[in-house]
Amino acid sequence: MNKKSLLITLLLIGGLSHLGYKLRDEGMFPLSEISKLDLKKAGLKIDQNEVYNPNGVSLVDALVNVGGCTGSFVSDEGLIITNHHCAFSAVQLASTPENDYLNKGFVARTREQEIEAKGLTCRITDSYEDVSDRILGSVANIDDPATRLQMINNQMKNIAADAEQKDPSIKAEVSEMFIGKTYVLFRYKTIQDVRLVYVPNRQIGEFGGETDNWVWPRHTGDYSFMRAYVGKDGKPAKYSKDNVPFKPKKSLKVNANGTNEEDFVFILGYPGKTFRHRPAQFIDYQAKYVLPYTSDLYDFQNTTMENVGKKDKATEIKLATRIKRNANVMKNYRGKLTGIKGIDLVAKKQEEDAALAEFINSNSDVKAQYGNLMANIDQLYKIINGDANRDLWLSQIYTSTSLLNVAKNINIFKNNLNQQPSAQKQTYFENNIGKLKQTLSTIYDAYDIDVDRRIFKRMMMDAVAFTPNQRVTAIDKIINRGSNNEAMANDYISDTFGLTKLKDQDYVFNSLLKSPKTLTDYNDGLLLLESDIARQIAELKPEKDRRDGLLNKLMGDYVNVKEKFLKKGFIPDANSTLRLTYGYVRGYSPADATYMSPYTTIKGILEKGATSNPDFYYPNIIKELWNKKDFGPFAKKELNDVPVAFLYNMDTTGGNSGSPIMNANGELIGVNFDRAYGATINDYAWNESYSRSIGVDIRYVLWAASKIDKADFLLKEMGVKL
Repeated sequence: MNKKSLLITLLLIGGLSHLGYKLRDEGMFPLSEISKLDLKKAGLKIDQNEVYNPNGVSLVDALVNVGGCTGSFVSDEGLIITNHHCAFSAVQLASTPENDYLNKGFVARTREQEIEAKGLTCRITDSYEDVSDRILGSVANIDDPATRLQMINNQMKNIAADAEQKDPSIKAEVSEMFIGKTYVLFRYKTIQDVRLVYVPNRQIGEFGGETDNWVWPRHTGDYSFMRAYVGKDGKPAKYSKDNVPFKPKKSLKVNANGTNEEDFVFILGYPGKTFRHRPAQFIDYQAKYVLPYTSDLYDFQNTTMENVGKKDKATEIKLATRIKRNANVMKNYRGKLTGIKGIDLVAKKQEEDAALAEFINSNSDVKAQYGNLMANIDQLYKIINGDANRDLWLSQIYTSTSLLNVAKNINIFKNNLNQQPSAQKQTYFENNIGKLKQTLSTIYDAYDIDVDRRIFKRMMMDAVAFTPNQRVTAIDKIINRGSNNEAMANDYISDTFGLTKLKDQDYVFNSLLKSPKTLTDYNDGLLLLESDIARQIAELKPEKDRRDGLLNKLMGDYVNVKEKFLKKGFIPDANSTLRLTYGYVRGYSPADATYMSPYTTIKGILEKGATSNPDFYYPNIIKELWNKKDFGPFAKKELNDVPVAFLYNMDTTGGNSGSPIMNANGELIGVNFDRAYGATINDYAWNESYSRSIGVDIRYVLWAASKIDKADFLLKEMGVKL
């Protein structure tokens, strides 16, 4: 946003302050920080303890982490609402060309019709405990950065293991809240049996496709319903027809009246990762290397998969989840690049760091402790930047080429097997083969040989072009750089992919993995190639560990001294642990002389659908209902229409997908699913002027469920009266 646009926005907000417009600071507040907030002053109408009460039941108990997203219980029968895109992979795995739930949608009108959501589990936060002193105390006298980080990681694992030993019913994790500084032990309950209940037609749940992704105005019905099941004893259990619906401690009340502009709203959820407390060099590294490389690679991968997917319906369905995930990351990263350049974030960070350095040097006590900090950070990032291309290549090679990922898992299993004493090999094999097959099944679910060939060739040609200090030795053994690089790559791929039996899942499961002997006796070019890649990764690991350990210490010091400089504490960066954020339903000005109002309606679906873009196709029944003004009780009076999506200035990021949006009374009025394009930069910087998140309005969810999919039984279960 340019300065003129920013000024207009600030004047607009300031001029309307008498109407209740409020400004607020950024913040994804951990549970430990909620008690320090004055949510009543901000607009909360219920007691703050009803949001989070460590000594009793509260709204927090209705939250779940499901498939990397957030969800919430909306009935006492384990019914969960989350995003359509959060259920997407499970719907894809349940779909076939004959039962294409992915595109046509799915409604289970009885409990017996609910489908297993393969690959998804529900994780519920049970409790937490600060363990920073225990962890940092164990490394107080350790100077070597790699050793220090290894000891921190070991201590984190030991503390988690001790917690699980004391209470076998929980899954424990120690999360690093501030890098190198603060650590919290979280105890989770994990529900293993999750089932699909209601997923709308893809033309509703994904309306706008990639055209509208990360864009406002938005008209996407990004919602779905699942149900959590447990054993008859109430304890978590694997999928079984004998399981019963989970009884949550708390479920959210659904408010079918929705919101109005400037209403106070808040979100509880599991935001992924943010990087706001990092120096300029980190942002520069992201802008120069991580964001452009990853987005360009995913663009190529998606073009490849979309073209290959045209050969038949089964292949299209198989590749759908991977394409969707890639596309989401790709557009997000390109939005971040635009945002970094648009607000000149690197220069701003450099100014902040220069002021910090001046503060360090002006105080003798601070200088004695942190005098070399800024120079050490700069020197470390020069080293990191020098290996960036190869490091990123190695980080993407296994996810880009499915058969190499298969080869990696088989090689690891084979190496572990060979390390066992002869008398114990069979036992080790029998105890661990099931887990290996499960991992391989997940890879094969999204595998296609033509996709692998084309993407691996791209990876090979990328590696050939690296500078001498960043060579990938496995590729150099295949291609001697010269004028015929592409021909050598084609020959290798033709021979190796043609001969390998890893491309045949049936052979791998029933012949190769039949016994320790059949596994040990088998080898081929892909297994040898993967071994070469793994060997180089292992050779680079000591230096990588040294850098990671040094970075961990430097970033802890960076936050410490910055807090001294600014004379305030910081909210920890998001790290997939439960957080609260609050704000207001509010529009914004993304460009000069442009104001975006905070609500979209069904009318907008019809307007977009009038174009020839297939992303804007919608079910005909939507137009029929709209023409008849058949809105039921779900219309917003001021709009004379059903609200589809809405904007708010809350602080969200990845992982907040599916988070419940609640009103001042703690009632569900929407489901968070996206950010505006300018807010993709939220991972690095949040600002009232451009940071807007997007949710699907609960009125549209209820209208579509009732009028389009005839799922009134779900409304009844949620206590919504028609």
